[in-house]
Amino acid sequence: MGGILGCHRSLPKDPMDFCQNKRKFSAACNFSHILVNQERLNINTATEEELMTLPGVNRTVARNIVEYRECIDGFKKVEDLALVSGVGATKLEVIKLEICVSNRTGSSQHSPSSLRKDHDHPVSTGININTATPSQLMSIRGITEKTAKNIIVYRNVHGPFKSVDDLVKVDHMNSSLLDRIRFQVFVDRSRTQSTNTNGGLTNASKSHSSPTSVSLQSEDLDLPPGGPPQIVSARPVVEPFSGLRDGKAVVRVATWNLQCCSNEKANNPGVKEVVCMTLLENDIKLLAVQDLADGESLEKFCAELNQGTLPSVQKWGGPRGTWKCIVSDKPTGQIHKRAAFSGFLWNSASGIELKDAVILESPRSSGNGRPALPQPYLARFKIGLSELTVMNFHLGLTQPGEQNGNIHADDSRSLHVTDAVRDTIRGENLLLALGDFGLPPDSRELDPLRMEKLSALVPPTQFTNISTHNLQGSRCVDNMWATHTLKNIYTGMGGGHLLWLFTSQTL
Repeated sequence: MGGILGCHRSLPKDPMDFCQNKRKFSAACNFSHILVNQERLNINTATEEELMTLPGVNRTVARNIVEYRECIDGFKKVEDLALVSGVGATKLEVIKLEICVSNRTGSSQHSPSSLRKDHDHPVSTGININTATPSQLMSIRGITEKTAKNIIVYRNVHGPFKSVDDLVKVDHMNSSLLDRIRFQVFVDRSRTQSTNTNGGLTNASKSHSSPTSVSLQSEDLDLPPGGPPQIVSARPVVEPFSGLRDGKAVVRVATWNLQCCSNEKANNPGVKEVVCMTLLENDIKLLAVQDLADGESLEKFCAELNQGTLPSVQKWGGPRGTWKCIVSDKPTGQIHKRAAFSGFLWNSASGIELKDAVILESPRSSGNGRPALPQPYLARFKIGLSELTVMNFHLGLTQPGEQNGNIHADDSRSLHVTDAVRDTIRGENLLLALGDFGLPPDSRELDPLRMEKLSALVPPTQFTNISTHNLQGSRCVDNMWATHTLKNIYTGMGGGHLLWLFTSQTL
């Protein structure tokens, strides 16, 4: 690109100064949840050439930004850019004053007065103070670690906030600080965090106990600006799970789409904390994961669980266990022309032992001589005296020749119920087919599973594509299908803010 592209945009000294140099400001862009200059480059719509006008961004980095943007369906905040290969926290610090985030169709613009009148209504770019973690609260400009802890304490004692104005009742909060952060937060009482000591899940909804699943996208993490080398996180106190549910010993199995999880993303301390603490706090023994961008990324979480370098992991009061993982040696799917791997993560200290794992490849070709994608990743685990077969599906993927990633009813590739898959299902009494199916369980495209006597454990009315920006969800795309024998020892599912769980009696 040479040295001629020096067209960086001019910025005011303080983005909050609306009067400086008579500049016009807009609420359309989001940077650390504050109002920013409309002259900044919108990284959700910028072309590669426009991105290359940013300092330190060459053609390769610009292309990585565009590809990652397509992978996660758009950046939700500026800090998400740190997760892109070639950017990182250091480069983000250099360019963050020149960029902003808004949706692709453009956000509606509001004056400060109109925003103040509507401050009790959910704002998609803000933080819900009734569900936010301390680290999320600390990402709000003006909120210190101490204030974040005070907000959590007040919420636990007095219950959910009824309005943003209730924040003034919190220690170290005053009307001046409230006015500064008002545009960055909102109140939504539909889901609140809870602690359950009878085998329930942390972060579970009191009003809606549906199973949920979330893709591990950046908006669900709300990392502090710049992706710091470490995160000071004050997590809620959670009583370690006893391993019993209603007096019965259980094994908790979970599925999680980690959506475009690269090595760089897995190395991010905020991502590590979310994944590792979710497993520990909910006593998950076996996790099936989908959409790993790098085959080694799952090892990052495994190492953190075993070594405990993050403060929250080190302070965990219960046993951390001994974790092992395995990732498919070849891609099991493809999305946006990027290979996607599947894998498993399990706590071997709980008596879980991997026997073997294999990709159930399809004999059909995608036209280039390679097997058609996606393909289920099968693993057999010994749990106690029994053997559990787990078939990990990732069907919500873009197929070769498909533009929108939809799975059509007349396309038998959608399930890849090949002879190998069919024979495996018929030959196993304890089999669980789980993962991202991309379709609700009552879809006729999933009839082959029903024909093999498998039962969906999550009904189509329970939405699983839930995130902090879509608390209710809109579709049931993740599920677990169990054989008749396994369903008979199935003890129920638990809903949570991050993923949904399957619990069964010890096999």
